[in-house]
Amino acid sequence: MDKTLRIMLRLKSSYRINSILYGIGQFPVLGRFLPEGLYRMRLPKAAAAVLGAVWEVVLVFLGKALYFFTMVCGIGYLYRQADPRAVFLHILVLFTLMGSTLNNTMFDAGREQYYAILLMRMDAKRYTLLRYGYAMAKTVVGFLPFTLLLGTACGVPGWACVLAALAPAGVKTAVAALSLRCYQKTDRTLLEVGLGKVQWAVALAVLALAYGLPALGIALPVWLSEAAMAGMVAGGVCAVPYLARFGMYREMYQYLISKNMHQLDRAKEASRSYDRNTISADLSITSRKKGFEFLNELFVRRHRKILWRASLRITVVCLVAVGAALIAVLVSRNAAAAASRILTQSLPYSVFIIYVLHRGSGFTRALFMNCDHSLLTYSFYKQPDMVLRLFTIRLREIVRINLPPALVLGMGLPAILCASDGTFRAAESALILVSLVGLSIFFSVHYLTLYYLLQPYNAGTEMKSSVYQLALSGTYLVCFFIMRLRVPTLVFGLGCILFCTLYCAAACVLVYRLAPRTFRLRN
Repeated sequence: MDKTLRIMLRLKSSYRINSILYGIGQFPVLGRFLPEGLYRMRLPKAAAAVLGAVWEVVLVFLGKALYFFTMVCGIGYLYRQADPRAVFLHILVLFTLMGSTLNNTMFDAGREQYYAILLMRMDAKRYTLLRYGYAMAKTVVGFLPFTLLLGTACGVPGWACVLAALAPAGVKTAVAALSLRCYQKTDRTLLEVGLGKVQWAVALAVLALAYGLPALGIALPVWLSEAAMAGMVAGGVCAVPYLARFGMYREMYQYLISKNMHQLDRAKEASRSYDRNTISADLSITSRKKGFEFLNELFVRRHRKILWRASLRITVVCLVAVGAALIAVLVSRNAAAAASRILTQSLPYSVFIIYVLHRGSGFTRALFMNCDHSLLTYSFYKQPDMVLRLFTIRLREIVRINLPPALVLGMGLPAILCASDGTFRAAESALILVSLVGLSIFFSVHYLTLYYLLQPYNAGTEMKSSVYQLALSGTYLVCFFIMRLRVPTLVFGLGCILFCTLYCAAACVLVYRLAPRTFRLRN
């Protein structure tokens, strides 16, 4: 095996093994039983290496599966408005073009590149070409099963499905060559020049075209999409010789790594500055309450900008949306029929809506940055009775802050349902209201419980808990898949209320028993 390739894979494997071992050590219960010399022991490192290899294989296909089943084929409504072949290729071609700039690994400048190129002094060109070739090979292997499976299901010929799997690698290689050419001429990469508001505006425009045109029954002709993919592959093949001739990889990565570190420092300082600016400096703000009630009221009053202002803005947006929907239902019979059908069968959508509108993670972040960051150094603050008392006070506050949008939707959706068919359904209306309020309370409990059980920040206000991040990702995925359920309003509403009640009770018990040990500053 090539020496550079062997070192690159070993470096990648070592970095992943250490990340896995560190992540395992962060689990609240398991981490206590792990020995301190875990990183020096062969058996745990071998097990982590196996897990890392399996995870590498899973990642090749998992990301692509989520991409195809959510973004490309997830909106089945689009495929009913136009030719399924044309829609499939239309979305795929536009997203492939967008991904060539937003997700091009040639210009990643993280720790792995810092260790390999700057510290270990590896051959920058050989390392870059091998790493990029490995990434493009994974892209093709990951895309191919899904383009064949889903493309043929839509009626796309097999050769075009293979072309669709090769196109992302081809266009990314072509864009990488153009960016390197730009660096050679201007000392700045093409992607860096375009990165910012302009690039994101173009990405949003592409996103609108990818979904908006098929919704109107319009899609790129099949022959044009196939020609575009063939051009992407040809462009990638023509770009390979230039990548092999380019001789300024080390200089480019030195520039990108230093720029990236500078940007991280600026981002941290901007975050700290934002936190400082959102706290009211009005010394007249005080409270007549005592103990933790005094602490909580003072915190809420001084952080009104990030807590209540955002909630009120979201509430106004919900009011406008409900008002617009009511007008549409009263004016159009088609809109009335669609609203009636959606509200009687698609209440699971409300889970994702409440999840998006909820401000739980922002609330807990503000709690740590401007309150718990200092108070967690005192032992009295972590006593079980104190923890549970402050938890209930904060839970009451976060529920109050996030309740207005849920109340607007909870009263607005039954009004839309009533206006859509002219009949007042008391049971369904009450169930929708109680369900949405219950979901808002559930997310309040959920985010605060995760914060107390997995407190993710260290003394430097950096997030250090991989378990916390996994829990947040899991919350998103569960909400997304619940959205795809088709359950009658009565069944879903009753199940939702029961689950929220049980979850809240269990959360209080867990916080009381575990939080005194888990609610602490991380190392």
